[in-house]
Amino acid sequence: MPDVKHFEPEGVLGVAELLFWRQGVAATGIQDVVAATGLSRSSLYNAFGGKDALYVGALRRYVEHRSTPMFSRLAEDRRGLPAIEDFFSRLVSVRCRGEFAGWGCLVSNAHLENPSGEAKTVLDNHQAGLKAALQSALETAAELKQLRPGLDLSATAEHLTLLAYAINLRSRAGASPDQLKTAVAAALSPLARDPRRQGR
Repeated sequence: MPDVKHFEPEGVLGVAELLFWRQGVAATGIQDVVAATGLSRSSLYNAFGGKDALYVGALRRYVEHRSTPMFSRLAEDRRGLPAIEDFFSRLVSVRCRGEFAGWGCLVSNAHLENPSGEAKTVLDNHQAGLKAALQSALETAAELKQLRPGLDLSATAEHLTLLAYAINLRSRAGASPDQLKTAVAAALSPLARDPRRQGR
């Protein structure tokens, strides 16, 4: 049996992540990965078990390296609403500027391709992690009395989760930073306690 471990699997996953992110899974064949990595088709299949497994690995890598750090930063930020505002500001910036501007989010893009099995599990876990981070920040905001009374924190966290996915998809479709920031402001403004009632 040939040795297929002479290359670094993490590096191959990094290449596959970028291919799937930019092109989508349906438009990316195993030959694209072969061309991008210089590896043989047999080496890729022996190491990863095929395109579907490689895709799942790329999704997991994306979540681990790109999504989870943002979620953790939000959940650990004790400023409440300003932390949520900063999260969305960073999200808009990442989606609209820099090397990956216009690519959207690999996970959000994946939802459009109706994944199943392990890929769907990765997507579901991503959604749960994002909602949990947003709900944690909302709970902090409630403790700091920044939110209007009676707000359903779980439903609001779900709403903001959907807003994040919408930003990912609309940025890929060419929405401008100003358009996305306006949508964020419209979603966050009704959450805040009336400034005239502060201290009452």
